[in-house]
Amino acid sequence: MEWLTLVATLGGAVIAISGTVLADRLRTRQETDRGLGARRREVYIDFISAAGMAHTRLRELAQNSDASLDREAASRAALADAQVYEVRERLFIDAGATVAAAGQTMFEHLRALRRTVAAGASVSEPRFHDVYHPYIASVWDYRVAVRDELEGRSLTPGAFGWTNWDGRERCSVCRTGNAAGSAGASRS
Repeated sequence: MEWLTLVATLGGAVIAISGTVLADRLRTRQETDRGLGARRREVYIDFISAAGMAHTRLRELAQNSDASLDREAASRAALADAQVYEVRERLFIDAGATVAAAGQTMFEHLRALRRTVAAGASVSEPRFHDVYHPYIASVWDYRVAVRDELEGRSLTPGAFGWTNWDGRERCSVCRTGNAAGSAGASRS
């Protein structure tokens, strides 16, 4: 009987310790997941904010008619000053694959816009709109990917009364037919 009592006591101790270890691991995993979620949310917002600042500066450059302006240097500075490159690296480290891909696509379209502005395009020219609208569509695609990953909630252009993300239907230049491809296919 003494052995049976000892075995029962040891068995109870093992069960109690195992339960404590398991509960601690689950708590640690939840804290880690919360930390990753918070880091992701922060970098997702930082990336779109940096891209937004660069985009605003590029539009300002495209509206500037000063012939003495070095658009190549100014457009490069727009991306660098907004810290798009640095935040993009953080995005690649913390983002899920879908958001990272959407972010990279958005970045590539932003760089295409930068090159177009550097080449002297004005906001009223078709060549500006030919790269501007795909950039806007990629911004929305990024937002949709982030919402889906973080909250599992989808977002469609119809929620805003739009048919497409690219903004051509709301663009006064494209609606009047001044931009090439205004009747072309748009992403939805």
